[in-house]
Amino acid sequence: MPPNFLSTSKPTTKRVGAKFNQALELHDKGQLLKAQVLCEEILSEQPNHFDSLHLLGVISYKNKRLQLAVDLMERAIKLNPNSADYCYNLGIVLHDLKQLEVAVASYDKAIQLDPDYAEAYYNRGNALHDLKQLEAAVVSYDKAIQLDPDYVKAYYNRGNALQHLKRFDAAASSYDKAIQLKPDLDYLIGMRLHARMHLNDWSNLESNVAELITKIELGIKSSPSFGILSLTTSLLIQRKAAEIWTKDRNPYNLSLGPILKLQRSNKIRIGYFSADFRNHAVSLLAAELFEIHDRSRFELIAFSFGADTNDAMRKRVMAAFDKFIDVTSQPDSAVAILARSLKIDIAIDLGGHTGNNRMGIFSYRAAPIQVGYIGYPGTSGADYIDYLIADKTIIPKHSQQHYVEKIAYLPNSFQVNDRKRVISGKKFTREELGLPVEGFVFCCFNSSYKITPHVFDSWISILNSVTGSVLWLSEANQTAVVNLRKEAEKRGLDPQRLVFAKRMQLPEYLASYQIADLFLDTLPYNAGATASDALWAGLPVITCIGESFASRMAASLLTAINLPELITNTRAEYGILAIELATNRVKHQNIKNKLAANRLTTPLFDTPLFTRHIEDAYTEMYERYQNDLLPDHIEIKH
Repeated sequence: MPPNFLSTSKPTTKRVGAKFNQALELHDKGQLLKAQVLCEEILSEQPNHFDSLHLLGVISYKNKRLQLAVDLMERAIKLNPNSADYCYNLGIVLHDLKQLEVAVASYDKAIQLDPDYAEAYYNRGNALHDLKQLEAAVVSYDKAIQLDPDYVKAYYNRGNALQHLKRFDAAASSYDKAIQLKPDLDYLIGMRLHARMHLNDWSNLESNVAELITKIELGIKSSPSFGILSLTTSLLIQRKAAEIWTKDRNPYNLSLGPILKLQRSNKIRIGYFSADFRNHAVSLLAAELFEIHDRSRFELIAFSFGADTNDAMRKRVMAAFDKFIDVTSQPDSAVAILARSLKIDIAIDLGGHTGNNRMGIFSYRAAPIQVGYIGYPGTSGADYIDYLIADKTIIPKHSQQHYVEKIAYLPNSFQVNDRKRVISGKKFTREELGLPVEGFVFCCFNSSYKITPHVFDSWISILNSVTGSVLWLSEANQTAVVNLRKEAEKRGLDPQRLVFAKRMQLPEYLASYQIADLFLDTLPYNAGATASDALWAGLPVITCIGESFASRMAASLLTAINLPELITNTRAEYGILAIELATNRVKHQNIKNKLAANRLTTPLFDTPLFTRHIEDAYTEMYERYQNDLLPDHIEIKH
C-alpha cells in the first residue's frame, strides 16, 4: 500500500502567518498553483521561512517533481530540525524515489521527535516491507497499531507482510481485524480470502467468492487480480479484476511523453524485466532461453528489481545476459527512462500482477513494444502491454476478446523449459518419504491455495474408488495440513491417506516424483512449472481444462508432449480417467512408456526449438513496428 498521507504543519512564523495560512488553505482545496505562488511570495520576503519551503516541497511532490520536493524539504529541515512532520514527509518522497533505507532513517527521525507518531511507524513499515525486511516491517506495523488500535491500513499492510512471510494464520487474523474496522477497504476482502485459501480454510467460501465476483462486476476494488485466478475460470471476471487493479495502481502514464521511433538496427534489443532472477519458477523455466538466444540477431538486457540472493540460479542468469542491470533502487519512471536511453525495442514483463512486480515501469512506456510473458497466467488489463505470449490451447481464438493484449501464438506450448534441470540420482524409498510400501500414489505438489473444495471432492472420490491409494501433497503450512485432513475426514476418508511432502532441494524434489504414480492437477488454477517438473521427471499428469489461461496451462503442456489423452473436459471425466489409470496397470504403464518416449522427442522440452519460435514472434512484432503497423495477433508456424 502507498504511504498514508502527507502532513502539512501549522505556521510557526508570525510575520507572514496570514499569507501562509491562505497558502495552506489553497493547498488543502487542491489549488496547488495558487498555493505555490503565495509560498514563493513569502520566500521572496523571507528566504528562510521553513513552513513555506516545506509546503512547496509537498506541492512539488504532488506535481511529481520528486527530487525538487526532496531539496525543498531538506532545506526546511535544516532550518527547523525539530519538526516530526517535515521528516515524515521527506520519508514519503524518498520512498517514492526508491531510496528506501534513507526513507526509513527519515521516519526514524520523525519517531525520535514524536514517539507517538503512529503514521510514521506505519510508513516505516511500508518502506521496510519494500526492502524485504518483513519481520521488521511487522514490528513497525505492530507499533502503529499499539498507538492507534483502529489503524485499519496498518492491520491491512501487516497482513500483507505476514502473507509474504507465509504466516497465513496471522495474516488472516490481521485482515479479519481490518474488516471489523472497515469492511469496504480497497482489496481487503480479496486479500483475506487468498490468505484463507493458503490455509485451505473453506468456511463460507462459496458465498465469499460470490460476493467478490459481484463486487468485481460492479467495478469495486475488492481483490488484487492474482487472487481471482484460483477462484474462477471466468475470463470476463478475470479481465475486469485486472483492469480495476491496473487502473488503480498503474494506469497509463504519459508524463515522459511519447517514445521516439527507434530506427532499424542490426540487432533487436530485448529487455527482460523481473523480480525473479533467482531460484524461482520463472528463472527455473527460462534460464536456458536466456542462454541460447541468437546473439547475432538479438541483444539481451536484464532489468532486475528483486533481491540479490546470490544463489546459483542468480549467477547463471546474470551470466546469460549481455547486460544485467539492478534497478531495485530506482523509481519506475527512472527505469523507463533508462530503458528508453538504452533503445530497448521490446520490453518483456516476466511478472505481471505477481508479488514484487513493477508494472509501473511499463505504464511509462519503457519500450515501443511491450510484452507480457510467463509470470502471470492471464491478461494484464493494461492498455500499454501490447502482446501476450500464448498458444492455441491456452487462448483459443474465440477467447481473444477477453484479453487486452494482442496474442502472439507460439506453435506448441507457451511455456519455455530448461533441459538442464538436474534430476538427482538418489533412489528414494517410499518409507523415507512417508509413503506406504504398497498402494497407488496419487500426487499433487501445487500450492495449497490452488486446492478448492470441488477439486478436493474429486480427489476424495478417486481415493475412495482405489483401494489402498494415497494422495501425496506439499506441506505448505501446518494449518493447511490440519484443515485438509479435517476435510478428508468430513468426507469419510481416513485422513492418514493424505501424505505431506517436506521441501527439498530441486534435484531431489524432481527425483521424488519418480516414486509417485500419477499427478492430479487442480482447477481453476492449473499446475504450470510444477506440471513441467512432473513430466520432466517422467510422471504422467492428468488435468481438467477450463476457460481461463490459468485453467489451460497443463493442457498446453500435455498437447506439446503429445499426451492429449490426459486432458479431460469435466470433473466427471477427470475422476473416471484417474481411477482407470490407477486400476488398469497395463494402461498406466503404457502412458508412462509413451511419456518416456516423448520426453525428448516432442516440442515441450525442445528448448532450442522454442527459442526459435519466440524469436520469430519477437521479430514479427518488431517488423510490424518498423513498418508503422499497430500491434495485431501473431501466429508463428511450425
